[in-house]
Amino acid sequence: MNTTATATAQTPDFEAIKTKQNAAWSSGDYAIVGTTLQIVGEQLAEALDVRSGQSVLDVAAGNGNFTLAAARRWADVTSTDYVPALLQRGAERAQADRLAVNFHFADAEDLPFTDAHFDVVASTYGVMFTPNQQQAAAEMLRVCRPGGRIGLANWTPDGFVGAVFKIIGRYVPPPQGVKSPALWGTREHLDTLFGAGASEIRIEEKDFAFRYRSPEHFMEIFREFYGPVHKAFGALDAERQNAMYRDLLALIDEFNVADDGTMVVPSRYLEVVIVRR
Repeated sequence: MNTTATATAQTPDFEAIKTKQNAAWSSGDYAIVGTTLQIVGEQLAEALDVRSGQSVLDVAAGNGNFTLAAARRWADVTSTDYVPALLQRGAERAQADRLAVNFHFADAEDLPFTDAHFDVVASTYGVMFTPNQQQAAAEMLRVCRPGGRIGLANWTPDGFVGAVFKIIGRYVPPPQGVKSPALWGTREHLDTLFGAGASEIRIEEKDFAFRYRSPEHFMEIFREFYGPVHKAFGALDAERQNAMYRDLLALIDEFNVADDGTMVVPSRYLEVVIVRR
């Protein structure tokens, strides 16, 4: 048996996958969705006890929710992403609020910073989407100083967003060999990713409420502006597009706690604080 050929066949082509992911996140306009999540960045900054003068890194920052939260606390913030358009949107927000932030193009799996460079390293719903999860976690640990803190906000598999992932995966299967991003929303996986480099891992379950004018409004926004959903619909023929649309509306109906025609859907996530060993 040719074990080398077998191992090669089973190892995902992470670079090719990242190229496709980049195209997905570059499509639509994630910032339209991302700005609604700002409260999560603020809460994570509080959980991490971000203080003035600290060196802070936001990994896979998107349009900068945690970036802005840390900058508002007078930290020295570096905001990174591998989608230039998202960095630009973050820069526009920082400029509007007159916040000093260093924006830097960077791959979460290959951060261009020296070892132990930052007091705080964080990511809100960002690094969890990297294809090589172990490498991304190792990079966050590497650039965080001993005794520093790593903060994460990760959707859970059993919450609303986790269920959205599952529905989309039924219609557009993920690349073979790539682990689900929702694994970052489990204690066991976080222990696997960070346990060897951590002296402490604190986890709190929280809910973020998606608030939209109606379920149909949510679908309109996510279908047009949220890259992965936008790309998923684009990969299907009309019949399967309609079927996935109906399944997602049914899911919203299952989770929706509003009774006035609007949409208020709590989605479970983990707020994580890791103390670097």
